[in-house]
Amino acid sequence: MVKVHGRCNLACRYCYLYEGPDRTWRDRPAAAPPAVLDRTAHRIAEHASAHALRGIALVLHGGEPLLAGTDRLAALTDRVRELVPDSCAVRTTVQTNGTLLTDAHATALARHGIRVGVSLDGGLSTHNTLRTDRAGRPSWPAAARGARLLAERHPDAYAGILTVVDPRTDPVEMYESLLALRPPALDLLLPHGNWTNPPPGLPVRQPPRTGPGTDRPTPYGDWLTTVFDRWWRAGRRETRIRLFEECLALLLGLPAATESLGLDPVNAIVIETDGTIEQVDSLKSAYDTAAATGLDVFRHTLDDALRHPGVAARQAGADALAAVCRACPLLTVCGGGHYAHRYRADHGFTNPSVYCADLGRLIRHVAARLSDATAGARR
Repeated sequence: MVKVHGRCNLACRYCYLYEGPDRTWRDRPAAAPPAVLDRTAHRIAEHASAHALRGIALVLHGGEPLLAGTDRLAALTDRVRELVPDSCAVRTTVQTNGTLLTDAHATALARHGIRVGVSLDGGLSTHNTLRTDRAGRPSWPAAARGARLLAERHPDAYAGILTVVDPRTDPVEMYESLLALRPPALDLLLPHGNWTNPPPGLPVRQPPRTGPGTDRPTPYGDWLTTVFDRWWRAGRRETRIRLFEECLALLLGLPAATESLGLDPVNAIVIETDGTIEQVDSLKSAYDTAAATGLDVFRHTLDDALRHPGVAARQAGADALAAVCRACPLLTVCGGGHYAHRYRADHGFTNPSVYCADLGRLIRHVAARLSDATAGARR
């Protein structure tokens, strides 16, 4: 993930990056200078060559990456593709709030093989009341235009929609409103909370000592299972929902790659606008400097980042989990949940996820639906 621009044109009131405990963004340049982007391209190519990688995912991120201009996004993508070995495919995505997206932008990005993901709170204006610009004006009209533009004029460049789960919304209405924007894929993300700063709607309690906390309220799990049933029973795949597909794959014993589920090692790293190499942004929801590594692209390789203790801990699978997680029957599917959601002040990250009960609710529900389907197929 390359932070091509470290500021945002919106002022979302719940933003963990700019409204959360981390303040490191304040001292970095707004836009990544050309020297940082060029050095980053060389480091990526160096890593791809050293490990004979057959493919890499390059995510152009922010802030709002379109503030950097499509020319800069295209130039970085082209430079990485020029430098990596011919056998290494570079799959590039830009993750945007959609408000700055025009037909000219989408055309330029598509021409350079850059797909576009859009971040929204839902498919209706009422779902996006917390996503305002810096003058307090609603972002929905411009964001909706951006998503519809992709669906109607640039479907091949449309990567999908990223939405953070809000259990206060009607789950079926939310899902169907997003379907109206015709996304090829949906990412349903749990809000970045933890035991010290719990997400909305979850009471502050201690992590469970045994089992997946089945005696706890599960507002997020209930919301997700309702959406799952609507998606599962549609009779056709209306869109991909990564969380559900990964859960099904893990239940079937297949490999799956997501930060939220499973035991696969995390394989992402962030390059900030000043060239600093950091762990993934979600850690910034825990405490100030939580994502810091002390590394940068000018003095260090990406292999140096792989050896960093914080990164290594996320490569250790079950060995890095709390004892209660290692003993849990849902271990191989849940994987302890998202790393950032395990944090507790003075206890670090060796805890179950703050969403432990919600994940257990979802996994058991999906397993039951899968069992019913396979039983029916055998009859």
